[in-house]
Amino acid sequence: MASLFSSVLLSLCLLCSPFLSNANAKPKLSFTTDLIHRDSPKSPFYNPTETPSQRLRNAIHRSVNRVFHFTEDASLNSPQIEITSNGGEYLMNVSLGTPPFPIMAIADTGSDLLWTQCKPCDDCYTQDDPLFDPNASSTYKDVPCSSSQCSALENQASCSTDGSTCSYSMSYGDHSYTKGNLAADTLTLGSTNNRPVQLKNVIIGCGHNNAGTFNEKGSGIIGLGGGAVSLVTQLGDSINGKFSYCLVPFSSETDKTSKINFGTNADVSGTGVVSTPLIAKSPETFYYLTLEAISVGSKKIPFQGSVSDSGSDSGRGEGNIIIDSGTTMTLLPTEFYKELEDAVASSIDAEKQKNPQEGLSLCYSATSDLKVPVITMHFDGADVKLDSSNIFVQISQDLVCFAFRASPSLSIYGNLSQMNFLVGYDTVSKKVSFKPTDCAKM
Repeated sequence: MASLFSSVLLSLCLLCSPFLSNANAKPKLSFTTDLIHRDSPKSPFYNPTETPSQRLRNAIHRSVNRVFHFTEDASLNSPQIEITSNGGEYLMNVSLGTPPFPIMAIADTGSDLLWTQCKPCDDCYTQDDPLFDPNASSTYKDVPCSSSQCSALENQASCSTDGSTCSYSMSYGDHSYTKGNLAADTLTLGSTNNRPVQLKNVIIGCGHNNAGTFNEKGSGIIGLGGGAVSLVTQLGDSINGKFSYCLVPFSSETDKTSKINFGTNADVSGTGVVSTPLIAKSPETFYYLTLEAISVGSKKIPFQGSVSDSGSDSGRGEGNIIIDSGTTMTLLPTEFYKELEDAVASSIDAEKQKNPQEGLSLCYSATSDLKVPVITMHFDGADVKLDSSNIFVQISQDLVCFAFRASPSLSIYGNLSQMNFLVGYDTVSKKVSFKPTDCAKM
């Protein structure tokens, strides 16, 4: 990883941030970097003793746990970052400070603050990699308590004991937490063109007190949500509010990494592109879409679900589903899911098989000649036709299961449904676009 950052740095000041405006020029950014699946051989979470089926089952369990993250956030109206052991599925190589200090951080569209464990650690979970030392960075600065950056965190921020600097405190559904100083420092992002992008004065969390079920392989989180302190929001005008990703299907047959794009590199255009509005709701961290129906073959099932009672829904349920790169399964309200499962099962001429693992209820023998029905997600203004690999996944040598499941409280459009689509977020035009793509060839 050191060789990556030995290239000539493309040094650009983050003047577009809503918190930073110390010059008139606002340079534009356009770059692409790798997204590494947490179960890839290139990931620090990789366990070579696990089979592909075991990794997929673990991802399914993480999907279930991630629901608690979203439901707590929606009910408390207080964005909380997902814990590494249960959440974000993709990682990015980044560096903090000057000189650049490398970390492998989870890219999470369901959270905002970029944070890492810092020296001195008063009470930290065990981490394999060295901790970031703010004293070793010539560009590190604690954020004042009176600043707009501190105010943006609302009830998750407070003044330090001496009243001079901003402290943050974030908790999680399983009682894990991170506490530390809100700060600004230089962030270096690796780029696939071998010209890393250096961003100055990025707001970060420097965690000095962190505990719970965090994984010792993880070094931090990159929040890509819609909130005020997320990296996407801080990049703002410099990337025209755009980012996109293309997720390579999880398979033992390829070690290709997925890509995440920012700026003009994130444009999604050409044949087959469909777009749907991004809906503004609370909390602003999450990206809400409107799902109108799901078709199984010619049978169209109207969707009436809603992610929460918060926000301003119209009669047709605007913003009734969250799109999230960190959730594996697509989760739907229980009653609707039952109707969808019945429609899928009735269109498949094969005998159902019992799944020994919890979580997936519609399964078939992997050796069966399954004729999978065409499933189309009818978003507002965008019909997204899924491939069979988006619909059924092989969870063992003998078993394939429906890649959707019931959720008692909310709906999430997960990453299995998004694989082999170029998914583009435009936070200025307020839309999300989908384009069928062979992501391994990007």
